[in-house]
Amino acid sequence: MLGDHHRTPYGPGTPAPCLTVRPLEGGRGVRATGEIGLATHTIWERVLEQAVREGEAVYYLELSEVTFVDVAGAGALAAAAGRLGDGRRFVVRRPPPALRRVLEMFWPGLPTIEVSMS
Repeated sequence: MLGDHHRTPYGPGTPAPCLTVRPLEGGRGVRATGEIGLATHTIWERVLEQAVREGEAVYYLELSEVTFVDVAGAGALAAAAGRLGDGRRFVVRRPPPALRRVLEMFWPGLPTIEVSMS
C-alpha cells in the first residue's frame, strides 16, 4: 500500500501554526497574532505566566488577529486568571468567537476575565 500512514495534520508545503506576541502599544498587555493550539501552547503559557507575574491590575490581551484558540489554550487562560489575585483581571479584546463560547461554557462568570468585543 502506498502512502504514509503516520501523517501530521500539516501536509507538505503547509506551514505549521505559529503565534507571534508583541507588547501592546499604549497600554499594559500584549497583541497576539496567529493560532493558539498544540504547536503554540508553550508560547501562550509563557505570555500568561508573565502577565500574572507583572502584577498589573488590568492586563490586556489583544486577540483580534488570532484565528484559533483550542480548549487547552482557553483552559490556560482561565488557570492564569485564577492566579491573578484580588482586584486584578485580564481584558481579552476581540477574541475569536469560539474562545468566547468556550469561556462561557466551561468557565461562566469568571470575574478575572473580561471579554471585550470593541
